[in-house]
Amino acid sequence: MPAISPSTEPGQWANYQRAVVDIAFPAHNVRVTPDPSGGASGLPFPLTSARTIHIVTAFNPRGRNASVRANLRAQRELLRILAFRGLQWWPAVGGDAAGTHAEISAAVTGMDDAQARALGRRFGQDAVFAWSLTSWRLLSCADASHDTVVHGWHAAPVEPQHA
Repeated sequence: MPAISPSTEPGQWANYQRAVVDIAFPAHNVRVTPDPSGGASGLPFPLTSARTIHIVTAFNPRGRNASVRANLRAQRELLRILAFRGLQWWPAVGGDAAGTHAEISAAVTGMDDAQARALGRRFGQDAVFAWSLTSWRLLSCADASHDTVVHGWHAAPVEPQHA
C-alpha cells in the first residue's frame, strides 16, 4: 500500500489535542484523557517506564471521512503490518470525549516515535499519540520537526466502545 500524504488542516489539530483513547487491555478497559496540567493520574501506566504505547489508526486518511468499507480495509492492512513486524498491540478507539466521533485504532508497543510517525504517515494520518509513564504526546506525522504537544494524562476504567 503506498503512503498517503497527511492533511495539513490546522483546525483538526485542536481536536486531536482534546481526543481521548479507550484501550482494551486483557484485564480491563482504560480511557486515557489528556491532562493539560501535566500530571499523571488515575490507573497506573500499564507498562514499564522504558516503554511507550503509540496509538495509530488507518481511519479517515488526510482528515477526511472515508467510507466504512475503506476504513475497515485500511485498518485490516494496518493490523497485518503490525503482525508482520511482530509488534504487540491492543484494540483501541480514539475520538472525542462525548463519543460523537470515534475511530478504531491500535495501541502498539515496540516502536519509537519515528517509527510510529512513519506508520501513521503511511496511512495518511495527521498525528499519532504516544502514551508513556510521564506524558501523553501528540506527534505530527507530516513533519517530525512540528511541535509535539505534550500533556499529562488521566487513566480511568471504562466500558468498551464499539466503533
